[in-house]
Amino acid sequence: MTAPTITACLLIIGNEILSGRTQDKNLAYIGEELNSIGIRMMEVRVVPDDEAVIVSTLNEVRPRFDYVFTTGGIGPTHDDITADCVAKAFGVPLIVNPEARAILEAHYEPGQLNEARLRMARTPEGATLIENPVSQAPGFQMENVFVMAGIPAIMQAMFQSLRHRLAGGAPLQSKTVTIGLGEGTIAASLGEIQTRFPAVEIGSYPFNRQGNFGVRVVLRSTDEAVLEEAAGAVDKMIAALGGDGDWEPGDRPLQKEQDSKGAATGERAAG
Repeated sequence: MTAPTITACLLIIGNEILSGRTQDKNLAYIGEELNSIGIRMMEVRVVPDDEAVIVSTLNEVRPRFDYVFTTGGIGPTHDDITADCVAKAFGVPLIVNPEARAILEAHYEPGQLNEARLRMARTPEGATLIENPVSQAPGFQMENVFVMAGIPAIMQAMFQSLRHRLAGGAPLQSKTVTIGLGEGTIAASLGEIQTRFPAVEIGSYPFNRQGNFGVRVVLRSTDEAVLEEAAGAVDKMIAALGGDGDWEPGDRPLQKEQDSKGAATGERAAG
């Protein structure tokens, strides 16, 4: 029985990301972590610090995906409006969460928990906190929506705090080969292989390295046996087209590995 596909969407919130002043570093981390536990990142959106946009986007994506993650906009300043927006999206009051307030009171010296810092204790009513072992100010969860900080080190710590709450499906396996042929040369044959193996995602990524053209082909599937078979088909395609295929360590098709060992054994026996 095939395991169900568990899906996720990421909302990256912040004008500074859209302006290009800040480079997002959270997508790659979250995507890799989700994949390792069998959750497919299906969509990513970058949205501005605009209440109407954030609320409408949340309400659009949270019914469509098993999990929605947000990064950014939960700090102490006026433009940190993510908590406000999540409360509006769910139609619940925004409150000063007693548990979050207690965490901040324990963290700051007496008299240092001012109104600005207290903003970081606000959550939608009914939210469950996400621990923040780095700077203490927590994130929170509302149903299938997980709200985290935008600073990568803090976001990563928050993600590890919530990881145990996520139920995944079958992890996505991958195999990668670098081919010394042009993309146009392999396109037709690669398309035929994709048709033969619809359960395998096959992507081709051309490159030019000091005038040498080639293609990096990546195969992905949750079915290891089908992935192996598709990789073997790609390997045969490369040989038929007269090219060379450099598989990444551990990705070499099993049949090719066996043929290689057999050839080496034969050479030793002949010698």
